[in-house]
Amino acid sequence: MKTKKQKFENVFKRFTKNKLIHEAILSVENTTGDFSYSNEYGEKNLNTPFVIASVTKLFTTTCIFILKEQGKLSLDDRLTKYFPEDTLNKLHVYKGKEYSQNLTITNLLLQTSGLPDDFEEGSHPTKKQLIEQDIHYTFDDVLLMTKQQKPHFAPGMRKRAHYASINFDLLGKIIESVSRLPLEDAYKQFIFDPLELKNTYLPVSDKDFIPNIYYKDQVLYRPKAIQSSRASGGAISTASELMVFIKAFFGGKLFNKTIFRELEVNNRLQFGMFPIHYGAGFMRVPLGGIINLFMGKGELIGHSGSSGSFAFYFPRKDLFLVGDVNQVANPGLPVRLAMQLAMTLK
Repeated sequence: MKTKKQKFENVFKRFTKNKLIHEAILSVENTTGDFSYSNEYGEKNLNTPFVIASVTKLFTTTCIFILKEQGKLSLDDRLTKYFPEDTLNKLHVYKGKEYSQNLTITNLLLQTSGLPDDFEEGSHPTKKQLIEQDIHYTFDDVLLMTKQQKPHFAPGMRKRAHYASINFDLLGKIIESVSRLPLEDAYKQFIFDPLELKNTYLPVSDKDFIPNIYYKDQVLYRPKAIQSSRASGGAISTASELMVFIKAFFGGKLFNKTIFRELEVNNRLQFGMFPIHYGAGFMRVPLGGIINLFMGKGELIGHSGSSGSFAFYFPRKDLFLVGDVNQVANPGLPVRLAMQLAMTLK
């Protein structure tokens, strides 16, 4: 009978034969750390920095939860408490009705605002622009692009969620306003320093190292774009440090994890992100259902990034799965790898 490590080895070796994958890193541990497995492919190891892209959203979620615990904000707060009227004006107009003033922190955190995603949507989405060239864009640029598109539903509409980075861009600005710190310093104070993460950071200048990313066979260097992404996808980390963080996130080391019970909303995201759901500021990936021929059990909770990064917890087997496949061309790759690793354990 194959051991757990042998099963992971087989999945990783098979997965890295994909022609899109030029390098990869994988780390698996349980809560206590008495089980661990890692593997690497190409020019990557556990301490190699990589762009974690949307896994950064977990840092943003963490800060919001901590500020809530400190009594400095409420998840029911409307955005009007943190932004001037002209900033929000016409941000969310659905079927002729203005909902911008009704948006709450919870709407952003659960991806239930209904706002469109400038990164993937529109006539010339940000993602396509970034593949073509390195560009700097501001929060105001993102707001303007969002206002030029149509929302998908009214905020908080039952059983609806739509993944949009603007939600977390807005949360980042709220963190800065409430903490009175630049986002990079808020991350450092609330997360990096308490967990003693030395190689995890939010780059803010050309002095900060920013790794290359792959688009198919093309190596891209996008420092301006990464620095622009900030709260929704701009952080850098390593597999070893991301493992420390994801354990702390779900283990209650940074905030009281009972908050997860307060936010039990679990809505399926748009069709293009099937089978991913969203709730409590993180992704939920069910392992059952038609996509896995109803053979899987349990779910993965955590996040993946469009650069190929992932950090998930598999509660059913008490395993944390962290890594990177460094490929922008297919953002589904890291989720598929994590699902296959979890599914190999009956």
